[in-house]
This record gives sequence, structure tokens and C-alpha cells, in this order.
Amino acid sequence: MTILRRMITAKGIKPIAPYQHKFKNLYLFGAFSGINGAHYLLELPYCNSDTFQVFLDLFAQSNPDEFKILILDNGAFHHAKSLVIPDNIALLFLPAYSPELNPAENMWQHIKGKVSMAVHKTLEDLQHTISDIIQNQINTSIIKSICGRDFYINSFQCAFNV
Repeated sequence: MTILRRMITAKGIKPIAPYQHKFKNLYLFGAFSGINGAHYLLELPYCNSDTFQVFLDLFAQSNPDEFKILILDNGAFHHAKSLVIPDNIALLFLPAYSPELNPAENMWQHIKGKVSMAVHKTLEDLQHTISDIIQNQINTSIIKSICGRDFYINSFQCAFNV
């Protein structure tokens, strides 16, 4: 479905944008570091505890010597009893109804802004667009500028004497 955003037009003129109303989904799982700009993204067909387990397992295998702390909302699949949390990952849950504390939410808004106001005729077309954005427009400096919150960076520096 087309993501609509605000547009600048002359006063009294209603903006015209292409629009498509279809419901096909793809799910992008990701982790972003506001400290060093590192990121890990994985597209999966569903958003449930099984696919979240796949994400955790593959994320743990990427740079396995690094300890990773994931800041998460309270989605039901994040709390599933069947989850096996890898040894090099810790889950830190935010208070309910506080998405503004999760820096990844800003990254999702950034990516959605890149695909908004456009019609993607097929799900594959949307996948190619998102892949292009991730590979060519997302880099460490952008991630640090979007996700680098002072209170997280200061906490990291205090905890690890950096």
C-alpha cells in the first residue's frame, strides 16, 4: 500500500500523488548502532516468534565475538516463551507505549520516507527498492546521525570507560 506523506504545494492546492491500495507484506527486521553506525537487516516473510528467532540466531552469528544489546518494544513475539536468546545477545525492553525511546523507530521512519509517495506494482518491486536503499543510501554516518541519541552514547561511554 502506498505510504502517503505531506507535500508542499501552493496554498489551497491539494497535492496529487499516485496511490495503490493493495495489502501484500514483507517484514524487515533490523538492528542499528548509534554508537558506531553498524547495522544488520534481514527481510523475512512473516513477523512472529519463529522469524524473530531466525533473526536472533543470524544476528548472533554476525560478528560472534561482539556482545549485542537489542532495545525492543513489548511486541508479543519479542516475549515468546519459545525464544532461545543467544549467549552474545541481551534483550532490553522499553516501557510500554514509548516508541520514542527506541532509536530504531527513527531508522524505520527514514526508510519508509524513502519509499513513500510511490506506487510499487509488485512486492518484488518494493523489495528491490528497499534493497537499493539499504545497500546504497544507508551508511554508518547516516545511522549514527539518526540513531545516535546522547543518553545512549553517554551511558555506553560511562559503562565501558570509552
